[in-house]
Amino acid sequence: MTITVNGNEIEFVEGETISQLLKRMNFIFPLIVVKIDGQLVKKPDFGSTSFLDGASIQMIHLISGG
Repeated sequence: MTITVNGNEIEFVEGETISQLLKRMNFIFPLIVVKIDGQLVKKPDFGSTSFLDGASIQMIHLISGG
């Protein structure tokens, strides 16, 4: 059972939330956009949003500055 994160297959953990996945992947960026199967997940929902086996997840960290 796997999910795809940014094009890489990783182990699927049943019931895992986006927040938990970000921690597992060591994504500690303050500005990040997450999509599950093409659907945007709002940052306040990261702690309550889980995903299914086989999901395709995109995690894109934003960089600001000049």
